[in-house]
Amino acid sequence: MAGIRLTIVLLYTLFALMPSSRAAESIREAVPADSEHVVHTEHHEELTLHPVVIAQPFGFPITNSMVVTWIVAAALIIFAQIATRDIKQVPSGAQNFWEWLVESLYNFLEGIIGVDLVKKTFWFFATIFIFILFANWFGLIPGVGTVGWDIKYVDGTSGFLPWFRGANADLNMTFAMAIIFFVLWVYWALQANGPGGFISHIFGAKGATTGALKALMVVVFLLVGVLEVVSILFRPISLSFRLFGNAYAGENMLEAMSQLVPGWLGSIIVPLPFYALELIVGAVQALVFMLLTSVFTLLICQHSDEGHDSHGSKHPAH
Repeated sequence: MAGIRLTIVLLYTLFALMPSSRAAESIREAVPADSEHVVHTEHHEELTLHPVVIAQPFGFPITNSMVVTWIVAAALIIFAQIATRDIKQVPSGAQNFWEWLVESLYNFLEGIIGVDLVKKTFWFFATIFIFILFANWFGLIPGVGTVGWDIKYVDGTSGFLPWFRGANADLNMTFAMAIIFFVLWVYWALQANGPGGFISHIFGAKGATTGALKALMVVVFLLVGVLEVVSILFRPISLSFRLFGNAYAGENMLEAMSQLVPGWLGSIIVPLPFYALELIVGAVQALVFMLLTSVFTLLICQHSDEGHDSHGSKHPAH
């Protein structure tokens, strides 16, 4: 069941990655269709803000970041299937690593969002962490962003089309994951509170007050609820731009460091400390995305009524 859910979430992410028609149109304008003399080469160039369309089968634009997304997703799915194909009571090798990773994430999330909520939401938070982590690390492999096509256009100018681009260095990717979380967040909130409880959770007055003070508190919390709605609607944007900004800036920094000292030695030695830093940043960003989404879910699903604890579990009757 866990493998099926992992597959479903990753496939949803892949299809949600489809760029908008406006973005695809702007990319097509930047990559003329009447180019000639395509040559395989290795090239160093500053990472562009938007991904590049490298193929358009049946008119469907495939960008270099989509290719990386598919590679990472396929690798994770295949590895998960291999690791769990022959389950042993005493795990070793791939099974041992996979069980350690999943169990560590489960215990970590259980300590944050509680026993009940982690059973319902773990499949998403674990998948999103694993995918972001390995997508970030895949972007550090030499050749990502530097190997591609050197194109000579009919007007005499030349251009470069990289085959690969870090998946999270594409705003389409990070926004797709944020939107998927937002939809699930609404579903979990309605499931935990019901429509009335969901509205009351946002706009309802808190605290035991009476008389004129109660009326004042109703107005105050109504205004606070409006601000909360704005904050909720802004979350997908903040989540997507935080991850995208760090991935995009990190890849540009590595590219700049590799060109700081001329020669092949400078392009290898100088970036090494920054590669180590990006390994840490990649893990931290995956953890931050998972933590923020899990805490947002906890805040809307937890009950403040008496008889419930902060993790949404009922206390036994005394």
